[in-house]
Amino acid sequence: MQKILIIEDEVDIAELERDYLEVSGFESEIALTGDEGMRLAREKSYDLILLDLMLPGMDGFQLCRELREFLDIPILMVTAKKEDIDKIRGFDRGADDYIVKPFNPNELVARVKAHMARYQRLVNREAGRSEIVVNDLLIDTDSRRVLVEEEEKVFTAKEFDLLVFLASNPNRVFSKEHLFERIWGYDSLGDITTVTVHIRKIREKIERDPSNPEMIETIWGVGYRFKK
Repeated sequence: MQKILIIEDEVDIAELERDYLEVSGFESEIALTGDEGMRLAREKSYDLILLDLMLPGMDGFQLCRELREFLDIPILMVTAKKEDIDKIRGFDRGADDYIVKPFNPNELVARVKAHMARYQRLVNREAGRSEIVVNDLLIDTDSRRVLVEEEEKVFTAKEFDLLVFLASNPNRVFSKEHLFERIWGYDSLGDITTVTVHIRKIREKIERDPSNPEMIETIWGVGYRFKK
């Protein structure tokens, strides 16, 4: 049974999420604070995390960033905030999707299923591959590890998926829309601005000079290309 960690300080909302997820066949566990959520994430194994932004103590933005230091599973942020800047902050810290309160519980379950299924498909598809090597960059698709000059870099699930897709299709130009559909899917609540955010984060990890990238090029007015 796939297991979900719900990090939400409003008990009624947390229990509503848990009840709908369990009816749909998922095992769920609730953490009412960011600190408790971090402890559970370190001690146990989960397949997806539902993360509220407005938490007592450690907020959702900080928690998401710290979770991404050791987890690559899908993280869905649940919040009452609707401003684009908050969404960008969430994506920038490693969130995979953004669900705005109040939400339809059935839609929440559908998004959870979609992200978990997409993540599993990507993991299964990459299981048949081995390594992609470009200059000092090594991508191990079996272990989902990235090394730059033999130093391992920490990637979120979506950052890794996006990098693998681009590196597996070198010298081809892909639009933001194409990349968004391929990695996130049109059923995601996010928008194509998250592609720009993720490209920037990837460049910061693999490029010698992120402001003058050599591997992931911007083709102005068109999209991005992985140069090999």
